[in-house]
Amino acid sequence: MDELIADFLTETNEGLVALDDALLRLERSPDDRPTLGEIFRLVHTIKGTCGFLGLPRLERVAHAAENVLGRYRDGTLPVTTGGVTLVLSALDRIRLIVAGIEATGAEPAGDDDALIAQLDAAFEGRLPEASPTPAPRPAAAAAAPAPVAPASGAPSPVNPSPAVPSLAATPPDTAAPPAAAAEPAEHAPAALEEPVAGGAIAAPQTIRVSVEVLEDLMMLVSEMVLTRNQLLQVARARGDSELSVPLQRLSHITSDLQEGVMKTRMQPIGNAWQKLPRLVRDLSHELGKRIELDMHGADTELDRQVLELIRDPLTHMVRNSADHGLETTEGRRAAGKPEVGRIILNAYHEGGHIILEVGDDGRGLAIERIRAKALSQGLASEAELAAMGEREVQRLIFHPGFSTAAAITSVSGRGVGMDVVKTNVERIGGTVEVRSREGFGSTFTVKIPLTLAIVSALVVQAGGERFAIPQIGVLELVRVGGTGARIERIKDAAVMRLRDRLLPLVSLSRLLRLDENAVEEEGFVVVTQVGADLFGLIVDRVFDAEEIVVKPVAPILRHLTVFSGNTILGDGSVIMILDTNGIARTAGVGLDRGSEGPKRVVETARRADAAQALLLFSAGDATPKAVPLGLVARLEDIESERIERSGERWLVQYRGQLMPLVPLSPGWTPGAAGTRQAVLVFIDNDHAMGLMVDSILDVMEERMIIEHGASRPGFLGTAVIAGKATEILDCSWWLAQAGGNWFGKSAGKAAGPRLLVVEDSGFFRGLVVPALSAAGYEVTAVDTGAQALRLRDAGEIFDVIVSDIEMPELDGLGLARAVREGGLWAELPMIALSSRIEPEAVRRGRDAGFSDYVGKFNREALLLSLEQCLAVRPTRAATAG
Repeated sequence: MDELIADFLTETNEGLVALDDALLRLERSPDDRPTLGEIFRLVHTIKGTCGFLGLPRLERVAHAAENVLGRYRDGTLPVTTGGVTLVLSALDRIRLIVAGIEATGAEPAGDDDALIAQLDAAFEGRLPEASPTPAPRPAAAAAAPAPVAPASGAPSPVNPSPAVPSLAATPPDTAAPPAAAAEPAEHAPAALEEPVAGGAIAAPQTIRVSVEVLEDLMMLVSEMVLTRNQLLQVARARGDSELSVPLQRLSHITSDLQEGVMKTRMQPIGNAWQKLPRLVRDLSHELGKRIELDMHGADTELDRQVLELIRDPLTHMVRNSADHGLETTEGRRAAGKPEVGRIILNAYHEGGHIILEVGDDGRGLAIERIRAKALSQGLASEAELAAMGEREVQRLIFHPGFSTAAAITSVSGRGVGMDVVKTNVERIGGTVEVRSREGFGSTFTVKIPLTLAIVSALVVQAGGERFAIPQIGVLELVRVGGTGARIERIKDAAVMRLRDRLLPLVSLSRLLRLDENAVEEEGFVVVTQVGADLFGLIVDRVFDAEEIVVKPVAPILRHLTVFSGNTILGDGSVIMILDTNGIARTAGVGLDRGSEGPKRVVETARRADAAQALLLFSAGDATPKAVPLGLVARLEDIESERIERSGERWLVQYRGQLMPLVPLSPGWTPGAAGTRQAVLVFIDNDHAMGLMVDSILDVMEERMIIEHGASRPGFLGTAVIAGKATEILDCSWWLAQAGGNWFGKSAGKAAGPRLLVVEDSGFFRGLVVPALSAAGYEVTAVDTGAQALRLRDAGEIFDVIVSDIEMPELDGLGLARAVREGGLWAELPMIALSSRIEPEAVRRGRDAGFSDYVGKFNREALLLSLEQCLAVRPTRAATAG
């Protein structure tokens, strides 16, 4: 019986989450019959099961709610906002009862007569026109979207479905705009719809596994990784060639097993968003504001442990946006804004991190009010505040007890919140930044690691002790002394000139008081990033990068913020893991006094002629060759005997699959046995290709200005790199030689106009921007549609916009609609660049406002489309003339 109750509690919690989403959809679309059927079946399942298990109180509440839903389903009672609120109150009561069962194993005592009387009145059609006051929600549900922990032995779902992508909340006295019904949530088997006509895609098979089992399995894999590291170190020390092959095989198996176990811990971030639509709806009623919640990237996955730790900060930021950020309906109308305020959640991967953005289109942060509050609380003097830039003033909101709210409400204003958000985020190795523009809204950007269990780390030495630095925060290594860079001093602060900027430095030996007289003129600088700021960490030696198992810091050391944990190395040594955020705070570096104004927005956009990292290599003749380093996934040194031939193609077995190899030199033949072949590996999603070259020369960061056009296929032209004429590869041409679904051939040239390229994939930006630049266009590239609109607001002028369709934060269709709504770019030609070119996708693109639609990456079609668009609309230069 205990096992049955545990299963019931798990399924009921899943069903309650699905019911919240479905009822909000029903409130917006009262005639949505499939959603109504889904809601009725979920409540009916809860009622029937609790009756079987002998839970009378739960059965009475569920039965009363089912009666009301039955009349909605039969069409004998209209769906109203007040009725939906009443059913939601019944669900909150069910949550309270379920929480009591989980805590004690039995139904808690309580009086539900008033609620059941309201439900019975609604069933009889006697519900008042005014919305009833919502019943108090369970504290766990109202304050933070954290699920109630399952009872002992209760399994937890491995793969719950993400939240509904867009939901709106509207007070009862305001008519809600009609909205298309979202797809039914698939949180429990009882909620599944009947197969859609024309066939339906079968849902993936899943099982429930106890979290404890997964934690134990993760611990065993962690110990296996440590043992693997020890064996590899012993084999290297002994130089035992007989052990190298089986150990290498063991290493691959361990890595695959580790990756598989990590996948079981990964959950979509939408799981942390599941209760936010309901939260926003309740806040909308409580605050008397019309609020729309847009969620993007709900399927972005991260470690379950990180997911649990991010729930509370996320909830507080959403509540803060609703209360502080968004104006009242009258205030928005007076400011010329739409009456419905928007809160936007966006999540996406970036360089081994999860980027989570919580934004709103409200009033923004009032800089002068923050300054006045900081002065009154003694956080800074008038002189210090006068010297601060806008961004540094905005960061004062993260100070404990800081609040600019005019009054304390049940939602916020007590000065407890943003400092807790910052502390909780930094506790898991993340950062939180705010950018705001008064009158236009604010966006909080949280950057957190994907996982906290096993990470890749760089092992360094300082003051005779070894430390691990998570590689996710290491940007580059710089050797100092000798012919390398030099450490300089401004007053007592150590700095280094790194590509025309001064980088503040921190001596790890001095900071940790390991060697107060450490000589800093020689060694290495680990360049790391904290938020938007860079600083360098001076160390004595750099060892290998290896995967480490993160162990928590001992309680006696938890007050030392410079450490985030410890680990065991292959030789059995225990070393500390450094926390770069804590080091920056302790050393007092990383403070950015710049302003987040239109000028900074423009500067962050990538220009085609800006300095970029280039990989230099030789192949064939003596002329050096170059390719943007960002396109190259890996540099491999492959044994010649591993290269095979199939028909007219060269292949190599690479990471469990066959990878095509393309020789850059004409007439290439494999070297003799025992020789090795240098290969540049290009990877994008499931595609991989190796470009065989003679040797790798260097990595340089320079402006790539192509001065002479292409004279032969496969090359964009010639540029001066490091003082030498260097041929720039046309990567798209070489990718096409590998076959498969790689894109495009070289095309002709155009000249003059300024293009804005909006593309979230760094790989395809690396293909498109150099190709268009070589064709004579002046190209600016940004990652998202939201960044493009910020350029528009900053007054930037372009002749054509080329945009991807599928992007995070704001997709191409949304960008096109925003551009066509009015403003500086309303009449600009827009070309969609997408891998989906079926007629329906083209139609949607043109309906959104695109002038043309081109397959990605058909260079000939893109250049032809650009010529046609510019022929219809004169360029800036022609207009000026």
